[in-house]
Amino acid sequence: MFWEKKLAQWVEEVKAKANIPARLVLWDGQQHDFGTFAAPQVTLKVNSASALPLLLEPSLDNLGEAYVKGKIDIEGKLSDIINISYSLARSTVTNASKLARVRRYFNHTKTSDKKAIQYHYDVSNEFYKLWLDENMVYSCAYFENGDEDLATAQIKKIDHILTKIQVQPGQRLLDIGCGWGALVLRAAQKFGAKCVGVTLSQNQFNLATQRVKDAGLEGQIEIRLQDYRDVEGQFDRITSVGMFEHVGRKNMPAYFQKVHDLLADDGIAMNHGITSTDYDSGETALGGGEFIDRYVFPDGELPHISLALESMQRGGLEAFDIESLRRHYARTLDIWAENFEANAAVARTLVEDEKFRIWRVYLAGCAYAFENDDVSIYQVVCRRAGRSAQTLPWSRRFMYEKAL
Repeated sequence: MFWEKKLAQWVEEVKAKANIPARLVLWDGQQHDFGTFAAPQVTLKVNSASALPLLLEPSLDNLGEAYVKGKIDIEGKLSDIINISYSLARSTVTNASKLARVRRYFNHTKTSDKKAIQYHYDVSNEFYKLWLDENMVYSCAYFENGDEDLATAQIKKIDHILTKIQVQPGQRLLDIGCGWGALVLRAAQKFGAKCVGVTLSQNQFNLATQRVKDAGLEGQIEIRLQDYRDVEGQFDRITSVGMFEHVGRKNMPAYFQKVHDLLADDGIAMNHGITSTDYDSGETALGGGEFIDRYVFPDGELPHISLALESMQRGGLEAFDIESLRRHYARTLDIWAENFEANAAVARTLVEDEKFRIWRVYLAGCAYAFENDDVSIYQVVCRRAGRSAQTLPWSRRFMYEKAL
């Protein structure tokens, strides 16, 4: 009786504040509407009373946990589900500002980082193939005209990066966090670079190594199962795409110092990474960060762009070109989420139900976050600090002169 009374009170409070087109259906058939409508856009089906404490404080973390653990099921268009989840959280969570600013730090040892990377990336290569492009590029695409398909936009992203850092034939290129090898393959095949790609994911290492072999580029590309902190030597060009989110805010200066030490005197590097729009904590709003840390990216930390740039300077690097791709990542994630939904039946056969639910809400939720500026992403091109300004191009024109 206590929970039923609390539930009815909560629904009425939400309805008065927001008039949300959603319906709550309890395990015993009772129904509660969060708004006035002819038909609900979204229906939340509560499978047991154990879900009620989570629902009555519906942060994104609590709602996500209730769904992932099978305590609730949700019917409706996925984009509507995410929109209504945010609306419920905003309408109810009284400590939303605190939820967005609980700063968390992680140790980021080599052992813990390897474990975290393998948790996320070693789900199944077949699972990722269902919703990524044919080259399996798991990072923000670049929609030059806005109407490209995903595969084309991913190739354009890689070419955009390699053109930005002015890769020349015969140069040594290091790709930190090389994924399944798409960037190093393109750098070798089109730009003539000699490449080293490092990853901590066993699955990525295995497939990337096979792809290099299949392309006949074993003499030009080396894939390593290696922590970036253990890489030695010097490289003319360095790329890091979707990797520094795993470094940790406290470790940013040391990370960029390592890039500095690996970079040749006249070398160029580029860091492509997700940033938080919350300066103080680096957290995403309404408990989204807590959900991602627990279920998606263990130990992940997002810096504000200002912290990334400051850390880059502390690490001995000069940033000389900065570009936001937030709108591009929102579009990328929309396509990934659409692909995931289209292949949901197959995905369920490849991973357990909990993992399926995690990725389903994660992809759609991140699309919302990028669309609404909860998080952003920047490409920052840099070089060793203290070099003559006369060695830089006078404009960005060179980035766009070369066609596919």
